[in-house]
Amino acid sequence: MPTEENFLFLEQLSNPETLAGTANAMRDYQTLITKYNCAIREVRTKFEVLNDELSIKSNRNPIHAIHSRIKQPKSIIEKLHRKELPVTLTNIREEIHDVAGIRVICNFVDDIYRIADMLLQQDDITLVRCKDYIKNPKQNGYRSYHMIVQIPVFFSDGKEYMNVEIQLRTIAMDFWASLEHEMKYKKDITPEKSTTIGVRLLSCANTIAEMDAQMQCIKDDIFEEPDND
Repeated sequence: MPTEENFLFLEQLSNPETLAGTANAMRDYQTLITKYNCAIREVRTKFEVLNDELSIKSNRNPIHAIHSRIKQPKSIIEKLHRKELPVTLTNIREEIHDVAGIRVICNFVDDIYRIADMLLQQDDITLVRCKDYIKNPKQNGYRSYHMIVQIPVFFSDGKEYMNVEIQLRTIAMDFWASLEHEMKYKKDITPEKSTTIGVRLLSCANTIAEMDAQMQCIKDDIFEEPDND
């Protein structure tokens, strides 16, 4: 991790049990991130298998795309500081549940709940926390289905349980969230203009939700089960 950002992170990694110089800190942090990457691969594979299976059963793919990421060191530091916690490997593992993240883009709203339920039925997946921002959107209009799950990952020296954050959205929800996130961090916006933009974004979010509902109805009409009576 030769970047300046990562070295600044290592300077704050102050756990005396794990920090015995920059080299050891780098090794320990890289080991932890490798474990999170392994957890991402495990969960991603589960979604890919479900998508393949449902494409045969339903004659369509419920998952449009799968994206994954590891939280950047700067974001980890900021989150621990907001919690008023020292930057330690222990705190990263125990206090930050979204270091490893997967975003699953579904075609329809009912696909989101179907895929989430199927994942949670697997006996090696444990649900840690769930927040439904589709049925209960955030004030700014943000919609998504969030889960923190725990999955066992097997290494040469044993098994470890790793947390992974999963966000499930429709294509329209992801379009809105991506643009809202990009614009939110744009500099030199006055408070007045920010308020105006917020109102317009909320209106767009509501329009997108209506479109998702209409597309769901159209899909249901197309794929409805035939009446056998």
